[in-house]
Amino acid sequence: MLTTALLAAAAVAAPLPQGSEPVQLDPADFTSAITNPYWPMPPGRRWVSRETSPDGTSQRNVVTVLRRTRRVADGIRARVVHDVVTERGRKVEDTYDWYAQDRDGNVWYLGEDTTAYEDGRTSKEGSFEAGVDGAQPGVVVPARPEPGLRYRQEHRKGHAEDRAEVVALDWQAQVPFGHFRDVLVTREWSPLEPRVLELKLYAKGVGPVLAIGVSGGADREELLRMRR
Repeated sequence: MLTTALLAAAAVAAPLPQGSEPVQLDPADFTSAITNPYWPMPPGRRWVSRETSPDGTSQRNVVTVLRRTRRVADGIRARVVHDVVTERGRKVEDTYDWYAQDRDGNVWYLGEDTTAYEDGRTSKEGSFEAGVDGAQPGVVVPARPEPGLRYRQEHRKGHAEDRAEVVALDWQAQVPFGHFRDVLVTREWSPLEPRVLELKLYAKGVGPVLAIGVSGGADREELLRMRR
């Protein structure tokens, strides 16, 4: 019994991915049904947010959980989430993100197919798929967040190297969609942009409700509404 308990404790304490370290994921340990309380993703859910930059420029961001799934990272069935950014009615970015949840409840980010539009040209910069060309998956929302917990969110060397650290679990957030308590707060950054730092706030049962640039810019993205 003691041996079983120790093994169970070790499994619970399994570290989250860090830096560029490779991870071996078993598709049998994952589901496309994402139920993490800090970012549940039932098919059909939609979030609409507004991002405002210091110069007053405003962008609209619509994120929709699709009923589609996609097999990525050597066979993991991931939920497809469609993210469209517009500015003054014009599309500036169109992305399909791939998420899956492991047995512990960690939400993994397995890649994205993104297209950016600027001056009549398109770019696929930032697109990656875990397991392809050295890209590694990461975690976007941990199952058991606690202050000081660090993890990588994605890794494709020189293209996507986002990192995060849990700051708090007891903040409050006021956004157009509502007022929230006991909010998860993460500090997010990338070695590719060392001067840029962002705080992101997640509300239980909702997901990301607020993102604030605290260095390298003062952008603010806040949730306007959500379709359940």
